[in-house]
Amino acid sequence: MRTVLSTWDRKTFNGVATRHWPGADRVLPKLSRAADHGLLWLGSAAAAAAFGGRPTRRAALRGVASLAVASLTVNTLAKRSVRRERPLLDTVPVIRQLTKQPFTTSFPSGHAASAVAFATGVAFENKWWGLALAPLAASVAFSRVYTGVHYPGDVVAGAALGAGAAFAVRGFAPTRALLAPPARPRADAPALPGGDGLFVVTNQGSGQRTGSHSDQAQVIHDVLPRAEVTECGHQGAVPLDKALEAAAERAAERGGALGVLGGDGTINAAAAVARQHRVPLAVLPGGTHNHFAYDLGVETIAAAARAVETGEAVAVDLARFRPGAGQESTHFLNTFSIGAYPELVRIREEWAGKIGAWPAGVLAAWQVLRTAEPVTVEINGRRRELWTLFVGNCAYRGLGSAPVRRHDLADGVLDVRMVHGGRLARTRLLTAAVTGALRHTPVLSEARLRTLRIGGLAPGTDLAYDGEVAPAAEELTIEKENEALVVYRLLPE
Repeated sequence: MRTVLSTWDRKTFNGVATRHWPGADRVLPKLSRAADHGLLWLGSAAAAAAFGGRPTRRAALRGVASLAVASLTVNTLAKRSVRRERPLLDTVPVIRQLTKQPFTTSFPSGHAASAVAFATGVAFENKWWGLALAPLAASVAFSRVYTGVHYPGDVVAGAALGAGAAFAVRGFAPTRALLAPPARPRADAPALPGGDGLFVVTNQGSGQRTGSHSDQAQVIHDVLPRAEVTECGHQGAVPLDKALEAAAERAAERGGALGVLGGDGTINAAAAVARQHRVPLAVLPGGTHNHFAYDLGVETIAAAARAVETGEAVAVDLARFRPGAGQESTHFLNTFSIGAYPELVRIREEWAGKIGAWPAGVLAAWQVLRTAEPVTVEINGRRRELWTLFVGNCAYRGLGSAPVRRHDLADGVLDVRMVHGGRLARTRLLTAAVTGALRHTPVLSEARLRTLRIGGLAPGTDLAYDGEVAPAAEELTIEKENEALVVYRLLPE
């Protein structure tokens, strides 16, 4: 069997070498060199991260992770296990041959492994982007035979290893499709064909990155032509709170729904109004981070539009904090915090308009790390010194004080995490994070609660909720409202 495969391998290699491939002489050798050390794919990932949205960056990251696993497997195991010599170049035209010949063994092809790993990893996040990359990946793989540096069997084995690496990465870090938020509890919401009965409020000041505000309105009308759109956030426009109230009132009168396009702060404001008027909410992601929309499972305006037209919806939890009994509550959809994080948000927002959101976040983290001081606070009657107090609306995945995302938006709990102050607390927390011992460090404590009482806050203490910063009262109570809001989202078939 081995002899038969070897004979086929060499015969196919010679067939490729002796055949004329129109136009390939000028393209394939350059393409092969461009893929050296994965530079072609790393460059593609960098461009996607720089100019794409969050789904694009996530696909690029998965592609790079798959490439890294494939490259590590090929270079540390496969090539050392099968020491196959490179093909002889006697039958390969000189114009095709690479200027710098590889010196490693032939089996398997690292270029093919990297190409297929990257394309497959990207495809797991978005099949259309993966399909777009497939011809390029196949061309890189074929170029290794065309230029005479690999036998076809080397390329086939490398491609198989690359695909396997992508599957391994997906097994370790499942995609959002595999970890889709559960479509429960299902809720009744009106189907609004073409958006008829949907009143959308857009916020130009929410950090959209997909064009001007008029462009955003046009995007909505493209997918929901009968929806009514009110624009806020620019000079002369209706204030956001008044626009949301008016839109919700009209939605209630028509038996329709309130829609909102913006970031988490805008969606937070819309959620409170939708709950008050008892109308469903259509979330159209249009901010910088879109945490709630992504945790909900709505990543694009088109996905939200399909749910609105079919009437597919779920009920989600709300959390709220209030200064005292009988006083007005403030709702939050994502997170609440006291301590270092509000200061980080304040600095980030101060610099985001000048240097961009990501550099501003880095600057803010560095500044807070150097200057932050712990706060003294009473938690459920017990006095503590904390660097930060984090409260999530529903349980977050991820360790420590930097949770990542939620899987269930109707689990009925508050995710409470505290980073304690004291001697060398920051150093001990950083050491635990580096060594993977966050679950066991005494600096960090976690709990799942339904109610949290906070007291003893000093005047001038700030709190942050859903990206907004506000002064904190001396005492606060944080509570859950289970399944308090109906939100459109597509349900599994």
